[in-house]
Amino acid sequence: MAGGASDNDEEITGINVTPLVDVVLVLLIIFMVTANFIVRETVEVDLPRAANGGETVQGLVNVVLDKDGKFFFDGAEVGEAELSRKVAEAVAKDKDTRAIISADQSIPYGRVMRLIDVVKGQGIAKFALNIEKDVRPTPSPG
Repeated sequence: MAGGASDNDEEITGINVTPLVDVVLVLLIIFMVTANFIVRETVEVDLPRAANGGETVQGLVNVVLDKDGKFFFDGAEVGEAELSRKVAEAVAKDKDTRAIISADQSIPYGRVMRLIDVVKGQGIAKFALNIEKDVRPTPSPG
């Protein structure tokens, strides 16, 4: 039968999802590539605790380099070798010993770094830097 379209016509029953899959894959690739550019920088901060709660700092030493280049350990003047020995003794008593390193601002940067090397070299990983003008050694409260 010429001109008849009733036998060969089929209804479209499915949806072609190929373009949708292509778009999703492209978006996935874009998100994966841009996720590498998101930088989360963190800074570790040793926050103070209340006097009546939380942990207390057991091992705390004060190391001072005054404007004349003299070393002080917990208020007592020491030489560099003795300073290293005293820091090692403090670490031997308590592995979690912390240090407060104070130096006069007129001291050359290299001397302060040498002091930090001495403190870190004896096993103190956590220390605070205190830079003041005319720093004076004070005995530790412990």
